[in-house]
Amino acid sequence: MYQYKGKNNRNNKKIIYTVLGALFVVCLCLGSFYLGNLFATKGLVLATTNSKVDKEFKDFNNIDEYKELFEVRDALIKNYDGEINDNIAVEGAIKGMVNSLGDPYTIYMNKDEYKKFKEQNSGEYMGIGVYVGVKNNKVTVIAPIEGSPADKAGIKSDDIIIAVNGEQVGNDVDKATSLITGKEKEEVTLTIKRDNKDTFDVKVKRDVIKTDSVKGEMIENNIGYIQIKSFNAGVTEDFKKEIEVLKAKGMKGLILDLRGNPGGYLTEAVGVASQFIPKGKLITYTVDKYDKKSEEVSKGGIAEGMPLVVLVDKGSASASEVVTGALRDYKVATIVGVNTFGKGIVQAPVEFNDGSALKVTISKYYTPNGENIHGKGIKPDIDVELSKELVGKPYNRNLDNQFKKALEVINQKINK
Repeated sequence: MYQYKGKNNRNNKKIIYTVLGALFVVCLCLGSFYLGNLFATKGLVLATTNSKVDKEFKDFNNIDEYKELFEVRDALIKNYDGEINDNIAVEGAIKGMVNSLGDPYTIYMNKDEYKKFKEQNSGEYMGIGVYVGVKNNKVTVIAPIEGSPADKAGIKSDDIIIAVNGEQVGNDVDKATSLITGKEKEEVTLTIKRDNKDTFDVKVKRDVIKTDSVKGEMIENNIGYIQIKSFNAGVTEDFKKEIEVLKAKGMKGLILDLRGNPGGYLTEAVGVASQFIPKGKLITYTVDKYDKKSEEVSKGGIAEGMPLVVLVDKGSASASEVVTGALRDYKVATIVGVNTFGKGIVQAPVEFNDGSALKVTISKYYTPNGENIHGKGIKPDIDVELSKELVGKPYNRNLDNQFKKALEVINQKINK
């Protein structure tokens, strides 16, 4: 889940750091890491740090701690029999420092990598149409996008990506996505491990990936169905429009489908949950390394009191879990499906003036009742495993037992 601290327009504040030469990049990056954690979603907030954090930052600012780094660089320049590209060396040093944190969601991206990252979150990008995350320290498919090349090739939620085009990816999501995305129509070979069986290769052809995040329809005379595929920018407004359309058609109860939804923007998750939760009620809160608590409250909405069932699965992650957790805690929805993915941390990008960026974990988020679901997910009210008849086959709602259970429950709610 992402919180953007900077936007590319005059009305928003940017986090810009000037890098004055290759030798200073590592130290400046350390300072940027510290400062980046002081920014919240609503502009610049100068947090009061505790004594422990103050000491940590003083240690970070001790350039002597990094003396060996420069000594190694000097030794390479003096002794290495080959070309040395200082830019590549500095980028490697920065990535090594970031990777040493052991957090697969905190990554440094060079200019090209950051451009790809932003494209993937804009709703249209070049790739195979698959969302990935880290689970059990492995790059894991959260969900393929419906109708995408990955979906058509049979890639499934919980598939572990071992390698891309023969190159091992380990737990490096950034590396995996960089290798997967590229030129249109070129073939990518994914080495997959599924259900503790032997690995196998899947060939997928890249294409332009377009995501329509919100899709709605009437299922029966008085039951509406809305699927949210991801929490991209603008989802809240699209969701409200679908609710209005379905209410005009006589909707008395709603099935909200968040299966396979890997998350997105926190603001959009709050906006969606707000439609069912009274204005001013807590939807989620985050706590950062400075013990600073930031609360997100309901803006109020147009579907308060409406009977609601939410469908989730192991591909429902991050922002999806913010929505699910809030609706569960206030008992305004019945949750149907299987345990969710379990990503309860928030990242934000710190942008640098050369076009690169640091995507850094800045906080943990909690449900209104104070639960952090990271690593464990959300258990549904009604546990329903997806029918094996649907596994490996094109989606058929007539075989979707999770949907059938949701339909049964929403009918019971409407007819109370």
